[in-house]
Amino acid sequence: MKNLLLIGCALLTTCVTLGEAKAAEPGWSPVIVATGEYRQQLEKTPIVSRPYRPFHFYGNTVRRMHYRGTPLPTPRDLLTTGLFPVMARSR
Repeated sequence: MKNLLLIGCALLTTCVTLGEAKAAEPGWSPVIVATGEYRQQLEKTPIVSRPYRPFHFYGNTVRRMHYRGTPLPTPRDLLTTGLFPVMARSR
């Protein structure tokens, strides 16, 4: 009886843990203004699955909230988009 209870608890824990796992966060796309087939592909993709793109504040914020739980970009995000060097040069 104890073994059955332990197996049941282990199975329940595994199911709960796997159920909370999220898909990997999308990467960055260097394309700012999408056109043609790429634009059509993006429009068919749910907003949380689309790649991050420079200057796409709304979509990037939605994705950060979904994957990270915070709307604020990290310093790594700023480096990836190329904004950080621009900000450093303007000082």
